[in-house]
Amino acid sequence: MTQPDLRNNPAFQSEKPIPYDIPTFDDVEAERQHHKERLAAAFRIFGKYGFSEGVAGHITVRDPEHTDCFWVNPFGMPFSHIRVSDLLLVSHTGEIMHGEFAVNQAAFAIHSGLHMARPDVMAAAHSHSLYGKAWASLGRPLDPITQDACIFHGDHVVFDDYTGVVNDPEEGKRIAYALGDRSAAILRNHGLLTVGQSVEAATWRFVTMERSCQAQLLAEAAGTPVIMDDETAELTHRQVAGNFASWFSAQPLFAQILREQPDLLD
Repeated sequence: MTQPDLRNNPAFQSEKPIPYDIPTFDDVEAERQHHKERLAAAFRIFGKYGFSEGVAGHITVRDPEHTDCFWVNPFGMPFSHIRVSDLLLVSHTGEIMHGEFAVNQAAFAIHSGLHMARPDVMAAAHSHSLYGKAWASLGRPLDPITQDACIFHGDHVVFDDYTGVVNDPEEGKRIAYALGDRSAAILRNHGLLTVGQSVEAATWRFVTMERSCQAQLLAEAAGTPVIMDDETAELTHRQVAGNFASWFSAQPLFAQILREQPDLLD
């Protein structure tokens, strides 16, 4: 997908312009700090939207230098409390390389498998959000009944082999295999999983997938939704999906949470 040049678009002019290009870095420490700040902000977004369910749920971002390690939330810490300084660095073998807290075994099992199988994946998000797990109980993919749902048209799978809490890294590998090169999975009887080439992309896909599950549940409760034909759904997918579109769509969420909760940067 070609990235639009938004610099001269009046709709995007403000006293403090929002980012219009995915940032790049010459310094690995600056890149690492950026990813950690975005990861902490993503947890605050999850907390704000009520995506927590006890100690379940995790978001990860691959370390830009030690690419066989990822940053993740401490086990048991509320999403709404997580700061940059709380994040853990965990290797693909499960060793905590940085941090003073425990790691969720399910987070390690799922995310190590994903990050090993998908070198293109920078970040991954999973939680037991209400509408996501309700839709997951049906064991069906989302239909292209709205423009937003078309983000996932042809780009998500249903992992339909639930066997209990994911504690075995082999289960994480099976999820990664089922996901293939797609951007999202509906884990039957479990919840949603999204990935991206940035924390923002993975977070946005999770937020909008959760809302798409809610929209389809509401639509089917009210009647029979009109499903787009494949040609229209594919066209719409090309217009609203992709790495840049997902990254850019997340910018308002991140700008808002950073203004509301600047302590996340501590």
